[in-house]
Amino acid sequence: MTPDELKIVRRAYAKQITAAVRVVDERVETAFAEVPREDFLGPGPWPIFRMRKAYVPTPAADPVYIYTDDVVGIVPERHINNGQPSLHAFLLSRTALRAGEHIVHVGAGTGYYSAIMAKLVAASGKVTAIEFESELAARATANLAAYPNVSVIQGDGSSVAFDSADVIYVNAGATRPANIWLDRLNDGGRLVLPLMTDLGFTSSNWSNMHLRGAVFLVTRSGEELHAQWISPVAIFPCEGCATRNRKKRLRRRSRAGSTRG
Repeated sequence: MTPDELKIVRRAYAKQITAAVRVVDERVETAFAEVPREDFLGPGPWPIFRMRKAYVPTPAADPVYIYTDDVVGIVPERHINNGQPSLHAFLLSRTALRAGEHIVHVGAGTGYYSAIMAKLVAASGKVTAIEFESELAARATANLAAYPNVSVIQGDGSSVAFDSADVIYVNAGATRPANIWLDRLNDGGRLVLPLMTDLGFTSSNWSNMHLRGAVFLVTRSGEELHAQWISPVAIFPCEGCATRNRKKRLRRRSRAGSTRG
């Protein structure tokens, strides 16, 4: 496939995933169309996650196979994935990112969605990508070298220091918000917070994965914080913020949220 043909495939992919979740923000669509997903997944063929069937490799190392609304394994033996594009398109649209803003991406993985965020905040903004796994942080650093407004930090996203932010985008499940996420959120800032039970991906019963977590959008207004349920989610746990002490309460909350969805 030629580079020009691949650009057409990316544009179609971006249109499809944004349409699937009714995102009408053209900036989000453009960001997904411009960032090459294959640059962040390692060499193909790539492991595609299939419900109840674990991972299935793409037929070949042709990037056309990863421009679908599928989860792709980046450390499949541990169920660490490059998440579902339509979900991230939806969540990013809800943050209403603007040029010049600072977004902190907790759980950046290999950097794909950090690169999309870099497009959304433009050259005048900045992205702080935080990744706990040292191997993934190293890969993200290399993958994001072409994005001058992105810096990568290896560390625990629930405690590592970062500058105050307009948006904090947590890309891992927590049973509570970390203090720093609330303390460093600017007035008018938005926190995308996936809350989960301790089950995460530990069960082999994939049929109720969406009942194990829910995403909340937390907005700061002066000294007040306002939380809104926006989506069910199944997600890898966040180092430092995934504990068992609120399992039952969070499971009830997740179930209530998914019913409203």
